Amino acid sequence: MNWDLSALYKNEIVLDKDLYDVMKRAKNFESVCKGKLGILSENEFLEAIREYESINQTLGRVMTYAFLKFAQNSDNGGFYAKYQQEYTNVAQYLLFFELEFNKIPKLKQETLIAATPSYKFYLESLLEEKPYQLSQKEERILLKKEMTSASAFSRLFDEHFSRLQFSYEGKKLSEEEILSKLQDSSREVRRKAASAFTKGLKPHQPLLAYIFNMIKADLASDCELRGYKNPEMPRHLDNKITQKSVDALIKTAEGSFELVQTYYTLKAKLLGLETLYEYDRYAPLDDAKEVYDFEKSKQIVLSAFKEFNPKFHEIALKAFDEGWIDVMPKNKKRGGAFSHPATPNTHPFVLLNHTNTRRDLFTLAHELGHAIHQYLSRDVGYLASDTPLTTSETASVFAEMLVFDYIKNSLDGKEKCSLYASKIEDIFSTLYRQINFTTFERLVHAHKGELDLDTFNRYWMGESKKMFGESIILSDDYHIWWSYIPHFIHSPFYCYAYSYGQLLVLALYGLYKKSDKATFVKNYTSFLSAGGSQSPKELIKKFNFDIEDENFWKLGIGEVESLMNEFKGMSNA
Repeated sequence: MNWDLSALYKNEIVLDKDLYDVMKRAKNFESVCKGKLGILSENEFLEAIREYESINQTLGRVMTYAFLKFAQNSDNGGFYAKYQQEYTNVAQYLLFFELEFNKIPKLKQETLIAATPSYKFYLESLLEEKPYQLSQKEERILLKKEMTSASAFSRLFDEHFSRLQFSYEGKKLSEEEILSKLQDSSREVRRKAASAFTKGLKPHQPLLAYIFNMIKADLASDCELRGYKNPEMPRHLDNKITQKSVDALIKTAEGSFELVQTYYTLKAKLLGLETLYEYDRYAPLDDAKEVYDFEKSKQIVLSAFKEFNPKFHEIALKAFDEGWIDVMPKNKKRGGAFSHPATPNTHPFVLLNHTNTRRDLFTLAHELGHAIHQYLSRDVGYLASDTPLTTSETASVFAEMLVFDYIKNSLDGKEKCSLYASKIEDIFSTLYRQINFTTFERLVHAHKGELDLDTFNRYWMGESKKMFGESIILSDDYHIWWSYIPHFIHSPFYCYAYSYGQLLVLALYGLYKKSDKATFVKNYTSFLSAGGSQSPKELIKKFNFDIEDENFWKLGIGEVESLMNEFKGMSNA
């Protein structure tokens, strides 16, 4: 139930030796290659980029170990900070490579790219970054300042939240434990849990608002220095997609908010309630408190993956058997869930906070979807295995759909209806709620100067009401719930990637149900195995889809409508 980090390092002695060796290699790399990239032969450049990749992979391994120790226990913040500093010390000797490559004459660049086909997309992506790169001296200053800028506030957020506890009926509960009670069949339990969560958050609002304001200010400075047109632009560049594609996604999603409102109006009737409050959103439709303990969830996920593709089952089994997963909530452990890709010469690591609910079953499927994607893409190498968020969220959401399809066939009556409701709500969370998050961030980052608490709350409620309309009453408690969302702090404008992945998966899943299974599985596995070696636009062309066409996103909306119609039919409403 805990990580086995020995796949990274057996102990800190081995870790520090690796760090010492990689520092020597980085210094040597700079002394041999700096100022000479433009005169290297094709073979010499291939050797150089391979060494550059290898050094970065070792640094990635070091930082993965340090980060995972911190994620397990926030008391390891000092340990993590130490290796962040060591990373910076090494990385400064590598700064020249990308900057210098972008200054090579175009004809020479084209020759070198042609001679290194496995690095083609990585090098072409560098050229797109050229207008936003600074001088090496300036880049070095920013690198040195990184630990005391956004990453410092991100660490403060994590450490602070890992220590927060919420008082509920005489017990102290973690964030994960209190939020899991919002899925309880008792309305009184849900109401008390929401109130306890709000009461626990409230004293920390000034600090959380300050952290968010500092993230906003740091991003604004970065955009000004580099010449980005807006604060979203660096995220879109990282995701290898266009503003046009993101705007098409948001427009399509916001244009179908009535699906959300129709669903929650129907849910109120099914629950026998006149009105729903925000704490009723995840209320189960049946009273059966089915427990999805970790062993049960594990077996369901393995079976669903095996039915789709035995290779997926094989990788997931390795994750369970070889210590890839840290499962249960613990004091000072980071909340939420993630799959860290680590490095191609190790394996991914999955963090969970399993509380034995059905939602935890789908979280397990989600994170193992990431892990399978990360594991399959190892063969493209460290530089190309870094997958854009948009396509990485595809793998996770597709895995959830596999589990949903697997278990729905074993249920009937109220249980099946409840499962459908839960799945539709998950889709709303992944699709529409993340669009809300993105438009909320747009307002925050467009605001002149620092935001006070009232302004954060007003923006948050305004965007939330667009989604829910009159179908849910958002109480005063809900005003401050923006403050616990970690993506706003760790990765500004991350959230639309979930929506992107959700609609893409729904379109793909519709295709899967209609096409030859063997052909689809082959194409989908190839899609995942490519990692970040091609753009999302090119990868998705494998399925004859165009992500910049609004009609493509409407295919995904059509699948949501189909699920809604199935749900209405079985609920007799």
